[in-house]
Amino acid sequence: MAITEAAPGQSLPEQREVLTWDLFGEASRELAQQVVDSGFAPDVVVAVARGGLLPAGAISYALGTKVCGALNVEFYTGVDERLLEPTVLPPLLDTAAMHGLRALVVDDVADTGETLALVQRLVSQHCEEVRTAVLYAKPHSVVDPDFVWRRTDRWITFPWSAQEPVTARAGR
Repeated sequence: MAITEAAPGQSLPEQREVLTWDLFGEASRELAQQVVDSGFAPDVVVAVARGGLLPAGAISYALGTKVCGALNVEFYTGVDERLLEPTVLPPLLDTAAMHGLRALVVDDVADTGETLALVQRLVSQHCEEVRTAVLYAKPHSVVDPDFVWRRTDRWITFPWSAQEPVTARAGR
């Protein structure tokens, strides 16, 4: 099941944001521009995996920041279904190598904000300065990210999670 598909017995909200691949490219560049315009120059970009992997990669390229890392966090299990709290999964980020650096933590959305808050807290224990960037922020998020492309209270369909996972073709 793709993240943007409803589980049995559920339905997706009719009103939702739909991010296309083209719009994603524009959004990533605009977020990077916000970071540059703020004067913040990250030494490392940290993706919140999985949703933040593609935005973090695009933003790191736009910023010219070559040092990237990822922290795997599980929270959502379906449409508006989540664990009691975000859980860090292996492999773990090499935080010892981040001592004294300036980090930009990137995710696709700050929905509840719990995942972003967890990663920000963990990375802050090792870095000199940590800022956050998201494509979307929801009004009820416990974190107000430093850099936001759009604010919405709608469900969001991302291009990377809009389709079913790829499976083996018949006869192969």
